[in-house]
Amino acid sequence: MIALIQRVAEARVLVGGETAGRIGRGVLALVGVERGDGEREAERLAQRVLGYRIFPDAEGKMNRSLADIGGGLLLVPQFTLAADTKSGTRAGFSTAAAPEEGRRLFERFVQICRDQHPEVATGRFGADMQVSLVNDGPVTFWLQAAPGPGER
Repeated sequence: MIALIQRVAEARVLVGGETAGRIGRGVLALVGVERGDGEREAERLAQRVLGYRIFPDAEGKMNRSLADIGGGLLLVPQFTLAADTKSGTRAGFSTAAAPEEGRRLFERFVQICRDQHPEVATGRFGADMQVSLVNDGPVTFWLQAAPGPGER
């Protein structure tokens, strides 16, 4: 699983002109599911997203996590993160999870995050969404939750 996380002052996602999710200060995570991902990857990625230190401490160093600051988390499914872009000028999607498996793992990821963090909002899997944000910094990181040695 993949998460492109951005430290935000605020973010929201619209579906059909209606707000599906909105947060103030916190993290916007665009989430992609790759073929072969499972429960372990969902758990690892949730742990990384919630614990990744991207917020400043009193000295201005990125030493505080989303959990530390109690900020909002906006999770937006984005299958294009799992695209194969190694060659040519058009992405291939053979590396992305099948739609139903992607939905299942995204929903599991959301549940894991909600079990561990008080403020979690989401976009809608498979929907045409408009995402707006104020990136704070800007601060953006690409996180992956690859399986441990010998797990694949």
